[in-house]
Amino acid sequence: MTAQSEAIAVNKMSFEQSLKELEEIVSRLEQGNVELERSISIYERGESLRKHCDELLKRAEAKVEKITLDATGTPNGTQAIHIE
Repeated sequence: MTAQSEAIAVNKMSFEQSLKELEEIVSRLEQGNVELERSISIYERGESLRKHCDELLKRAEAKVEKITLDATGTPNGTQAIHIE
């Protein structure tokens, strides 16, 4: 995790960017060689990234459509999938 990545607002990040930074944070915290105050700070950013990833996934799931088939098995359209 770089100072530049920390400067990027979480809500402006793509899912891939957020997930990559979150993985870096988890790795750093697991190593246990980060000072307490810094650990708290990066943990809080990690929590924001996790929430952002979750929201982006929920939005993507809401857009997923199921292909519908006619009686012969031929695709004939799509139907929205409602995920709760």
